[in-house]
Amino acid sequence: QVQLVESGGGLVQAGGSLRLSCAASGRTVSSYGMGWFRQAPGKEREFVAALSKTDGSTYYTESVKGRFTISRGNANYTVYLQLNMLKPEDTAVYYCAATSRPYASGYLSHYKYWGQGTQVTVSS
Repeated sequence: QVQLVESGGGLVQAGGSLRLSCAASGRTVSSYGMGWFRQAPGKEREFVAALSKTDGSTYYTESVKGRFTISRGNANYTVYLQLNMLKPEDTAVYYCAATSRPYASGYLSHYKYWGQGTQVTVSS
């Protein structure tokens, strides 16, 4: 079992950057496939990015490709999501999640462990 805690959210102007962190306790993040999801007000939670536990391959939703980067920390207890060229439509609560599946997945149902989320607000 792993516990996940997100941090790094905040208010930023359009075009700015943030780095979100997901700290794991209980087990290293290398034991899991890791994902980032987000949920905007009045909308369903959606997939953003995922990192495979087997080969480190990454997978992104189309709207963030080239702007966001998911990565794992050297100590294997943290996963990051670098957010660049932010847009107002990126405003949401961002959640970190872990899955026992070996490959990066964009499906919410594949993830068993979830953090509490961190708010990202992008002003125009």
